[in-house]
Amino acid sequence: MKHKTRIMNNLPILSDLQVFVLVARRAGFAAAAEELGVSPAFISKRIALLEKSLNVCLLHRTTRRVTITEDGERIYEWAQRILNDVDQMVDEVSAIRQEPQGTLHIVTSFGFGRRFVAPALSELAVQYPRLDLRLDVSDRLLDMVSEGIDLDIRIGDDIAPNLIARKLAQNHRILCAAPEFLAKQGEPKNLNELSGCPCLVIKERDHPFGIWRLQGSGGEETVKVTGALSSNHGEIVHQWCLEGQGIALRSFWDVKDNIESGRLVHVLPEYTQPANIWAVYVSRLATSAKIRVTVEFLRHYFQQHYGEVAPLSEYLLRR
Repeated sequence: MKHKTRIMNNLPILSDLQVFVLVARRAGFAAAAEELGVSPAFISKRIALLEKSLNVCLLHRTTRRVTITEDGERIYEWAQRILNDVDQMVDEVSAIRQEPQGTLHIVTSFGFGRRFVAPALSELAVQYPRLDLRLDVSDRLLDMVSEGIDLDIRIGDDIAPNLIARKLAQNHRILCAAPEFLAKQGEPKNLNELSGCPCLVIKERDHPFGIWRLQGSGGEETVKVTGALSSNHGEIVHQWCLEGQGIALRSFWDVKDNIESGRLVHVLPEYTQPANIWAVYVSRLATSAKIRVTVEFLRHYFQQHYGEVAPLSEYLLRR
């Protein structure tokens, strides 16, 4: 019995495996410490204890960076599988109890995250207090597996085939400009005239820079646009558009209120760009209770704001 107790005491604990996985993903103690809200010294101590319990060196440490060792690579793969299994166990138990619990790491874009996803998650947290929700915003696509992301609330229909996606709401992008801009520059009569107009170009997530693909009565058309102002942040482009700096291609949810108030004008209304709102996740979470609850909650939340929501049957399922 004493021998078995000694062996059990030497086994690594889950929290140390979680710390190690995070350090490996972030390639540094300081970044992992910042994410967990602890000191780098605490991270270093937990890694040292894990290395002692496993009797291996997991990381190469230098003054500038941390790299994972060959043994560390093997332990990293095992740790991911163990943590995923534990997460699935908790998820299945919570599904039986009809009370989802555990951590859910969610990402989305800046503007949509601030205006819609953040308040939705605030309500979700009240309804399901045992869920721990972490929301990150980024206007670039992230690798969901390597970054440990559970759910990506994404705008746009171009989704990788290894991911599962469920449509949350209908949406499209439209061309718009301030009345003052159009009074000065003139309103374009066709799509080709956009190439000669000052346009507000945005590099947003996976969308090509300066290439606008739009759907018209004759199908898809492409135009190359340029302008003196460009940004990777949608809200900045929106503000420039309101200030009369150029024509912008923005999601309908983003400019709807300003068009209704007359602060912006819908330009070339016969052209739109599909940009539906999706909940995207990896296949291992296909049966996750917390994913299911969150996606359904978001569908109903967006219905309150859009008045139209995608049916449950409308989804992309790929393996």
